[in-house]
Amino acid sequence: MLDEQEMGRKLAELKVLAPAGYAIALHIKFTTPTYLFQTYPKAWIDIYSSKGFLMRDPTVIWGFDNLGVIDWSELSDNDSDGIMSMAREFGINEGFTCAIEDGETRSIASFSRSEGTFSDDEKTAITGLVELLHKATTGLAPLSPATRETLRGMTIGFSHPSPEN
Repeated sequence: MLDEQEMGRKLAELKVLAPAGYAIALHIKFTTPTYLFQTYPKAWIDIYSSKGFLMRDPTVIWGFDNLGVIDWSELSDNDSDGIMSMAREFGINEGFTCAIEDGETRSIASFSRSEGTFSDDEKTAITGLVELLHKATTGLAPLSPATRETLRGMTIGFSHPSPEN
């Protein structure tokens, strides 16, 4: 099990590996993740949220229907709303999505960079970190206020149960 500091280090490592941003939705029940970590540009997150793109996003749709890893280039034909094209305006050009499940909950994560595709080795390493985070957050108590502030300081947007819930 990861402690909160180690979890923060893993999220920071992912931020380096996916410099144009990522979204990690851990332990999704119905359509709501228990933990959601995002590092995409705030302007893109605001547009994405305000336009309700979540359930029309080809990466999310794929993640609900499949397990494994897929390059975004393979999803472009399924992007009738042009979400991926709009994301490019924010430097979110290349990427991949992974989906994992442990029998009880599913986690879906997408990672991006402005230039260059992810190698198979990079995708394997990143997916391994997602699996680690998925396992480490199974049944985890809410993050402490100090950890929440640390994540905010790292410009990692997140939502999860707070200690008050």
